[in-house]
Amino acid sequence: MLSLLTTVSLAVAALGAPAATDAPAWRFDLKAHNSGIVALEAIVVDTSLVVIFDRATGDQPLKTSNGKSAWGALWDLETSTVSPLNVLTDSFCASGALLSNGTMVSVGGTPGADDGNFAAPPGNQAIRIFEPCASPSGAGCTLFENPATLHLLEERWYPSSVRIFDGSLMIVGGSHVLTPFYNVDPANSFEFFPRKEQTPRPSAFLERALPANLFPRAFALPDGTVFIVANNQSIIYNIETNTETILPDIPNGVRVTNPIDGSAILLPLSPPDFTPEVLVCGGSTADTSQPSTSLSSQQPASSQCSRITLTPAGIKAGWQVEHMLEARMMPELVHIPNGQILITNGAGTGFAALDSVGDPVGHSNADHPVLTPSLYTPSAPLGQRISNAGMPTTNIPRMYHSSVTLTPQGNFLIGGNNPNMNFTPPGTPGIKFPSELRMETLDPPFMSRTRPALLTMPEKLAFGQKVTVPITVPSDLKGTTVQVALMDLGFSSHAFHSSARLVFMEASISADHKSLTFTPPPNGRVFPPGPAIVFLTIDDVTSVGQRVMMGSGNPPPTLE
Repeated sequence: MLSLLTTVSLAVAALGAPAATDAPAWRFDLKAHNSGIVALEAIVVDTSLVVIFDRATGDQPLKTSNGKSAWGALWDLETSTVSPLNVLTDSFCASGALLSNGTMVSVGGTPGADDGNFAAPPGNQAIRIFEPCASPSGAGCTLFENPATLHLLEERWYPSSVRIFDGSLMIVGGSHVLTPFYNVDPANSFEFFPRKEQTPRPSAFLERALPANLFPRAFALPDGTVFIVANNQSIIYNIETNTETILPDIPNGVRVTNPIDGSAILLPLSPPDFTPEVLVCGGSTADTSQPSTSLSSQQPASSQCSRITLTPAGIKAGWQVEHMLEARMMPELVHIPNGQILITNGAGTGFAALDSVGDPVGHSNADHPVLTPSLYTPSAPLGQRISNAGMPTTNIPRMYHSSVTLTPQGNFLIGGNNPNMNFTPPGTPGIKFPSELRMETLDPPFMSRTRPALLTMPEKLAFGQKVTVPITVPSDLKGTTVQVALMDLGFSSHAFHSSARLVFMEASISADHKSLTFTPPPNGRVFPPGPAIVFLTIDDVTSVGQRVMMGSGNPPPTLE
């Protein structure tokens, strides 16, 4: 048997080095069809389907079967086409995740739209349900809502969410009302879906993190606790004891949550210890004691990345600081199956939100879009982890109300951008950044070559129980570096990927390269029970992902 390296290989230079003209390279691929609505939120719900959400304004080009504007849709990854979903409540600035039984849940949204010509019911207590759908194209798939019987305990606009160890959803923070910039009427609390109690849990941490504490960045840690960062502060929250452990602040006064958006990610977890590390990048050192009108769309964002190991020794050592190649407001950090992190999207100056700084660009609080992605290699030495060598440049700004997600095919679907109150088409006078319907993928080099393949995969994987599956390996791959990643692809909204997760699995491939044996994580604390995508990467060439159910597939709460 050939040994599997379950940690990130240092032999990743080929992904970042300039390629010969005839060699595969990273590239942007603009899709022939547009999204019909602004893809400001996105989540992969099946092998070939992505649910996208917009805000309810009644002016989206995509129409439902009754001729009304849609603000929800299904994007087909195989055909790059879109079909409308009937959404009842206003999903603007919501969050979401997948539950242990595969159900997609979207939570929260705006208090509602009503301009005299169009009205949508409030979404800030909404719970939207998209059940697993048997149709590969999404035909007949529907979204369920019943605000009278199915709703949050508290009104939440700009909340975050995370799937936790029992397969349920923890919902974090938000605002009770529409707010132009800072959180002026906060929902400084936690709640769960399905409910664990009949009242929200107050959060002293979210109270301390005001006024810039919208869309807190939250991650389920492998011991069952939850790491949360908001503003420039962070904690570890124990769900079972309802207690918090205060961690060191983000260094140098950098703030990282809406409306001063950096991004954050839980770095890949590797056996046997699954030691958690968090990376936080971008944001601003803006003074939140000042009114938003004293801030500028031309104010430089932060290039800082801060990284912390969430062990007693790591917490004592504090945050380790490094820098991106450029400053970014509203970047997004996304896992790559080989363990690297994609840094993409964002602006070089300004802030999130709309029309609230002293000098907006049209309606945008930000300017100078960052158009070239970077790669972050967690295992590389400090100061050598970030590179954009060989990376392509897009001509489409992806700033406020953009989304990006890894797909089961192994590339990244990128959409959205709408720093405007309503749908604002290109050519609108005075608007530098119109509503963006163009969709593109960012394709890694392996997309244009022969790739390894997972030929079959069990429908369900049991925690800690070894599995052997048939594979094919291209003859030019020697198996020097082999990685098997179990991934939650997350829910992209407002520069953050809720519930995104990568756990490497102990594994080996047979001497004849025809079978792969791997061991799933030991329990639902390391990888919360629910849907996952398995990727096989050999010598930095990644297979198409196979969708599995990690655990029993029972509805939450479940521990198996």
